[in-house]
Amino acid sequence: MIGRLSSRIILLSGWRRALAAFLAGALATLALPPYDFFAVCLISFPVLVCLIDGAVDSADGGWLRRALPAAIVGWWFGFGYFVAGLWWIGGALLIDAQNFAWALPLAILGLPAFLAFFYALAVLIARLLWSDGLGRIFALAFGFGIAEWLRSFVLTGFPWNAIGYAAMPVPLLMQSDAVVGLYAMNALAVLVFASPALLADRRHRRAGLSLALALVVAHVGFGFYRLHNAPTVAEEAAGNGVRVRIVQPSIAQTAKWDNASRRAIFDKHIALTETPPQPGEPKPAIVVWPETSIPYILTETPEALARIGEALSEGQVLLAGVVREEQGAGDAEPLYYNSIYTINDRGEITDAVDKVHLVPFGEYLPLEKWLRGLGLQEVVEMPGGFTRATSRRSLRVNNALAFLPLICYEAIFPSELAYSGPRAAAILNVTNDAWYGDTPGPYQHFRQAQLRAVEQGLPLIRAANNGLSAIVDPYGRITDGLSLNAVGVIDASLPSGVDPFWGTPPGPMQTWGILTLLLAISCGFAVFSGRRFD
Repeated sequence: MIGRLSSRIILLSGWRRALAAFLAGALATLALPPYDFFAVCLISFPVLVCLIDGAVDSADGGWLRRALPAAIVGWWFGFGYFVAGLWWIGGALLIDAQNFAWALPLAILGLPAFLAFFYALAVLIARLLWSDGLGRIFALAFGFGIAEWLRSFVLTGFPWNAIGYAAMPVPLLMQSDAVVGLYAMNALAVLVFASPALLADRRHRRAGLSLALALVVAHVGFGFYRLHNAPTVAEEAAGNGVRVRIVQPSIAQTAKWDNASRRAIFDKHIALTETPPQPGEPKPAIVVWPETSIPYILTETPEALARIGEALSEGQVLLAGVVREEQGAGDAEPLYYNSIYTINDRGEITDAVDKVHLVPFGEYLPLEKWLRGLGLQEVVEMPGGFTRATSRRSLRVNNALAFLPLICYEAIFPSELAYSGPRAAAILNVTNDAWYGDTPGPYQHFRQAQLRAVEQGLPLIRAANNGLSAIVDPYGRITDGLSLNAVGVIDASLPSGVDPFWGTPPGPMQTWGILTLLLAISCGFAVFSGRRFD
């Protein structure tokens, strides 16, 4: 039966092949948050393998012509994956529909169409190394590993919903990420997900499925071993003695753009900050507000700073997402930064860090002069857009404590977390996902931040305007949190960090070690099968 089904998929052509690839890619998104049904990838990727098997052209053509039909299959697979996984991005354009509704097709279809070229490249690379049986599974894993790595930095990068996340839906399955890192996990996940395609291959079925099973057992077994030897969640929740309050006000994005609502927004943050702790619990030493939480330029609003100082108890500090203004030289326009301030109980700004990785078209306009000439503007409109920081450094909380600051989607870039300054005791991620409403977007964003804690061996403090806000321990376990769109505070102890598995977070050595091994095996199978590479 499996052989007959595989044959039918292989023989698909034209629009039927494109539709099957699109649906297989779309189905794979059910493995992502908030669904986390990773078993669907054991269907999607075998279908992709069969479609690539059937995507052949004349043997008389050059290597590119022979591989192009398979690359087209990869594009349709990617288009389905990114349309179904990223449709919610269009919600941000409807906040100011009068100015941006015209761009909705670009967000819902245009961005996925562009990202799908990475998966077309993945399949193109795989097809060039393609061989019968088990070799093609290694080739596909290598191709996707390269494509996902490129997606992390090409044109500033957008590694959202990398395939590896589908293999890490719960803390038990997150621990391998501390060993190999996300980019290697992408390739290994595809290797396992594609392995059921071997069910129709009598020659390689036993070896291939045994290898996949061994990887799954190692993945699960290592997670069990690491968590078994880790402190319990209750012990992590007891923390290291530092109490943190996360404020989640759930301010609607439309209200944030309403000047008449500024005072009410500020007062809501103050009221939540002043909420007494539960009976018997101490006041938190650190209060955290989300990204762009303060609706004023604080350096121009001393009364707001004074009110913050009044709201804080003696010794408390506030870490707040703000817009920071820096006056330009002479007649130059001011520069604006998406920033985090440390503010003490006297209403004084004691430290500030700025966002390093800005969102193109959201926080700044690439090719600004040319695109503004066409009438385009960034979604978060500031005069000239936001300015990026040139480097990342830790944020000083007090004389004894510093955090690694990640503003909004900076948390999706595992290779960009190197920083200078004092050693961080935690990751601080402030964000505002109210742009996207009650969609999969905030859940996907949270999962990616959660994995950064595992890789870095640091607890995560995540303050999101409308959620998901949480304290996460260095094993990816949530010690306390608030659901999406809830209004309230989290008072929790900060868990202690752990040493990364290798002493430092996984990086290029682990990525290229795995990819090189996959390439070598793919080439070995191809040569052994008599494959020519001309």
